[in-house]
Amino acid sequence: MDRHVLEPPAPPRATAPDIARVTFRRIQRHMSPGLALSGKFAGQGAVEADASGCEVRLSDGRSVLDFGSYAVTLLGHRHPAVVAAVREQLDVMPTSTRSLANPVAALAAERVTGYLGGHLGGALSRVHFGLNGADAVEAAVKLARLATGRRVVVAVEGGYHGKSLGALGLTHHDRFREGLEDLLGSVTHVAPDDPAAVARVAAETDVAAVVFEPVQGENGVRPLDLDVLRRWSADARRAGAFVVSDEIQCGLRRCGDPSVALAAGLEVDAVLLGKPLGGGVAPISALVCSDALYEPLLKDPFRHTATFGGHPLGMAAVPVALAEVEAAAGNGAELARLMAEGLRTLRADHPGLVADIRGRGLLWGVDFTSPELAGEIQMGLAQRGLLVSPCLSRPETLRLLPPLVAGPPEVDRAMAALDGALEAAAAAWGDRRER
Repeated sequence: MDRHVLEPPAPPRATAPDIARVTFRRIQRHMSPGLALSGKFAGQGAVEADASGCEVRLSDGRSVLDFGSYAVTLLGHRHPAVVAAVREQLDVMPTSTRSLANPVAALAAERVTGYLGGHLGGALSRVHFGLNGADAVEAAVKLARLATGRRVVVAVEGGYHGKSLGALGLTHHDRFREGLEDLLGSVTHVAPDDPAAVARVAAETDVAAVVFEPVQGENGVRPLDLDVLRRWSADARRAGAFVVSDEIQCGLRRCGDPSVALAAGLEVDAVLLGKPLGGGVAPISALVCSDALYEPLLKDPFRHTATFGGHPLGMAAVPVALAEVEAAAGNGAELARLMAEGLRTLRADHPGLVADIRGRGLLWGVDFTSPELAGEIQMGLAQRGLLVSPCLSRPETLRLLPPLVAGPPEVDRAMAALDGALEAAAAAWGDRRER
């Protein structure tokens, strides 16, 4: 076939093997062979076909339980209320002129600031919308530097804030930074267990902002010490720097509270939200912040913009997603209890394989005794119909991120899949040792 001729699409009713084969071939040719291999591994040769609630149906007819999706599907897949709101907006006005004011974006801004605005006397009253977490991080750092006239940002060792060039300056892991170090200056990383770190850096240089994740997700689900964060926040404010809590993964009741930082009484100037903010239907993120941090955009609202920031379809999802998250918050507390109990039992039953468990709410990390074992467990889970999210920065850790719409039967299924994968791994590793 001439390389300039487009390959015809797979027929809509093609058999499952045809759909999977065509999909993987296209990914190999036009995207990345590594992505194709990863997808084959996760789907055991099948591709995703459709989804609803906690379940994803694959092209071979199997149904798998989704406790992964990197924290996006807090409300599950295709939540009816969110889908209805987006569909209604699609039928009215799916995009914005960007010249005229859009009432859907205005309502979303009011709701998301109101969601956090009951804290700190309503101090977090401004919002900037993006499409992903890195957008919100970029906006926060840019505004902090503009508002203070300073360049240095303090971030935390082990932190993950995105891979776009500005956000990557804050992200700590060498895997993502290698080859770009010269472009990632003006960021100082401090140890998460060093209470005096911010004061020390602020004494040496002018700091624009301190940015942290209250619970580091990509770093193996590691909650930071709240007393350390309180000290950092106080020292930052004393030095005239802004305090930014990146809750793109752990916020919106993923870890129990609307905001981990605000619930802990931390003095922050901004909370970053994302992932589930669009209800698992639309890509949305938000920088929710104080007037002081937002000051550059109060002076010039066009200093930082994006063509699809505040996109009407995503904006239609936001108010409904927030309401549905709050409606399911009680169920989340019960799920968190069940997850904690189930994972503690698994650790006790498999002490030679499970090294540690950590988590809060509906964000859990399971450490295995080696990266190789974690990979084997992930494969075993895929075979048993459970999707989880690996930690690229810590390959020995798997993340479990159950949705708020799950129930005890889903938790039981997940624990059974983990137990079965652990039993199989124990047997396989025992055989290898005997050889």
